[in-house]
Amino acid sequence: MLDNFFDKLSKGITLTDADKAIFRQHVIVKKLRKHQYFLQEGEICKSVAFVNKGMLRSYLVDEKNNERIIQFAPEGWFISDISSFITEDKSNLNIDALDDSELILMSKTAHVYLETAIPEFFKFNYAQYRGAYIALQKRLIDMFTLSTEEKYTKLLSIYPDIMQRVPQHMIASYLGLTPETLSRVRKKLSVKKTNA
Repeated sequence: MLDNFFDKLSKGITLTDADKAIFRQHVIVKKLRKHQYFLQEGEICKSVAFVNKGMLRSYLVDEKNNERIIQFAPEGWFISDISSFITEDKSNLNIDALDDSELILMSKTAHVYLETAIPEFFKFNYAQYRGAYIALQKRLIDMFTLSTEEKYTKLLSIYPDIMQRVPQHMIASYLGLTPETLSRVRKKLSVKKTNA
């Protein structure tokens, strides 16, 4: 059941059988039904989740009750409200399942213990946090500098099967577009591809 999780960790660190045994004692497997919440705004995020199966999203709800999607997390990705997880402040985010999903959860206590018990895991986390920060900065820069077509093309490179898994209005929200604008972008790119 933890094979995907260990495969992900093994891309950044070397895990012994003893390390894997320690992980098995400190992580929790949790299943979410489609639309079920992992985290709701106002709660304190108590775990980091690895998506073993399914897909999750994190999002804000603005003053007009519009969802503003921050992240999609398909299989093999981690998702959490890192700010709330680290500071133990209330979250501004909602995180829910877009499909029936299976998560591997690490509580803060488990996280701290695992970083001490398995020094390689500390290195893995450092690389993950650094990578997440870089990705966030790139996403912010892209939001201000890329055309709508470029934003959409980049989304497809990050999430290759997203059009088959996520409703168009959610993709538009992630890109900061209206669904109508996204439809026009998709049509324009389709025409360009046909004429190429």
